[in-house]
Amino acid sequence: QVQVAESGGGLVQAGGSLRLSCAASGRTFVTSGIGWFRQAPGKEREFVAAITWSGGIANYADSVKGRFTISRDNAKATVYLQMNSLKPEDTANYYCAARVATGPYAYWGQGTQVTVSS
Repeated sequence: QVQVAESGGGLVQAGGSLRLSCAASGRTFVTSGIGWFRQAPGKEREFVAAITWSGGIANYADSVKGRFTISRDNAKATVYLQMNSLKPEDTANYYCAARVATGPYAYWGQGTQVTVSS
């Protein structure tokens, strides 16, 4: 099993920044990468960004490109999501998830709330 746990959420004004962390534990060697997702009240969960453990290949949703940066620290088995120029529409519960090979994101955290005030 793999466990992931998010931290770093909070309340920030529009234009501000936050850094989220996703710490992986357990059988992390079977995972190929970590993804960040978010879900706002009354909306579907949506993809935000993802990164591979090896090579650090990252991809982003169009809505966050140029504002969010995903990175990883393999030694700490931790993935970060640096969020800059935050907008009220970024308000959501943010989740990280781990995937095995090219399979689905199978291991999910409990989420961390990000609230951006206007």
